[in-house]
Order: sequence, then C-alpha cells, then structure tokens
Amino acid sequence: MEALKQAVLRYADAHADADGIARTPVPGLRMMRVRAPTGPMRSVYRPLVCLILQGAKQMTVGGERRLFRAGQSAMVGVDVPVIGQIVEAGRDAPYLAVAIELDMAILHDVALRTSAGPPPGHAGTARVFADDLDDTIVSCAARLMRLLEHPGAEPIVRPAVLQELHYWLLASRHGHELRRLSLPNGQARRIAAAVELVRQEFRQPLPVERLAAVASMSPSAFRRHFKATTSLAPLQLQKQLRLIEARRLMMTQGWTASRAAAEVGYVSVPQFTREYRRMFGAPPRRDAIAAAVA
Repeated sequence: MEALKQAVLRYADAHADADGIARTPVPGLRMMRVRAPTGPMRSVYRPLVCLILQGAKQMTVGGERRLFRAGQSAMVGVDVPVIGQIVEAGRDAPYLAVAIELDMAILHDVALRTSAGPPPGHAGTARVFADDLDDTIVSCAARLMRLLEHPGAEPIVRPAVLQELHYWLLASRHGHELRRLSLPNGQARRIAAAVELVRQEFRQPLPVERLAAVASMSPSAFRRHFKATTSLAPLQLQKQLRLIEARRLMMTQGWTASRAAAEVGYVSVPQFTREYRRMFGAPPRRDAIAAAVA
C-alpha cells in the first residue's frame, strides 16, 4: 500500500484543487489530499469504492455517521448526498484517499457470471459499507493509477481492471448487498436512472412525473422510494447539485456568484445566496473572493 500512497501523494500534490480533490483523465478515478482537518463539505457521490490510505474521514449519509480510517475502504452503493469531514490530517501526514467509481453494467455482468445464490431479502436500502483494505483492491487501484503514466494503455487495461475490481467487491463480505443493487429491474437501479436524469438536467425544471416515468413508478411511490434510497426528495437533490456546481465554478473557474447562479439555473440571485449560505454556512461571495485571492 505504501507505493500506492506515494503515487497518490505525487499526483495530488501536482493536481489537487482548493478542496484537495485531484481529478484525473482516467474515467472514474480521482484522489484526495488534505493537509489539515476540515469543516463539513457537502457533495453527491456516485456509487464508488474509496480507499483510505492515510488519515481519517467522517462521512454522514442520511442520519448515519461513519468514521473511516487508514486501511479501510468506504463503499457507496447508490447515488447519495454525503457530508464529509476530514478529522485526521497534518502537513507531514496528509489525509490521502483514492476513489474509483463503480460501473453498474459491469457489476451486473460480473454478478451474473459468478456463482452465488439470489440476494437475500432486505427491508431497507443500504447506502454505505465499510471494509478493511486487502491486496486485491489495492492492486486494482495501483494499476489504474499506472494508466496516468501510460494513457495509451487505458482503452485496453482499464476495462480488464474494472472487471477484476468488481469481482473482488462482489466476493467481499458486502457482496450480497452489491448484487441486490445491480439487479437490472430492481428498485435501486430504477431510482438510479432517475438520479442520472437529475444529474444531467439539474439546471432545468424537472417535474416529478417525468422522473417517476423514468423509474417506471407512480409519482407517490417514486417520491417514497427516492427518499428511502438517497435520503433526499428529488427537488432537494437537484438543489444540492446546483449549489455544488456553482461553488465549483466560483472556486476553480473564478466566476462571480451571480454568473454561477445563472449558469446552474437560478433566476433569483437573492434566493441563490440564501440557499448557498444555508448549505455551505457562508455567502457565495466569500468563496468567490477566496478563490480569487488564492
């Protein structure tokens, strides 16, 4: 794991943004390097596995709060809003993590090709799982990291590594939960289709009837299952995506608050300011100025 830590640290030191996030040209692969504890930060996770390599992070999903430490992985099985807070990090020992997004098509294919009984019944929807890191998962992450130095190999190597990664995740102690989430006509997959539409068109008005049709549910059933799965109502998720994108535009592109508000779909700047303050704890102008000074 030490070699993976050093590779993540080198890349993140060169490419991390103001929040410590380093995105990469390898689809679905990103890193995080933070040198001091942080306040809560909101984001909306796609299904992923996150390898905690150093330090510790607290994650709150719905009403559930979990602490993940070095040597553990956090597995997110559905699209969910997450409040993350780095609680253990220092200049000489920064918080380090590498995240790999899951591919539900690959997960379903691998689940079909591996021998296992049907997923056991379950009354609720699990959102986040914790496990200890093992060499199989670390090896997959390290090979995806190598593609940053060999981009020409990505079309051949990445699909094979992802298949192996999904296999080991399905073979883990939480594999039965992932099998349930991968069912093509299951509730989680149908809600995921609606979430993807919200992600793609969050700038536009989205009637709940349209989202319910995508999920093949009645509007009342859709509202109930959507909140049970993501912990938010559809319009609340849309609002969070708008505000998160507006913050990104101000912090990384240097946009003004009013320009960012209009870009993400707000007609009223005062409304944008109120909702931004409520979500991030300060007005958007503060982040816009901080980004300009940095």
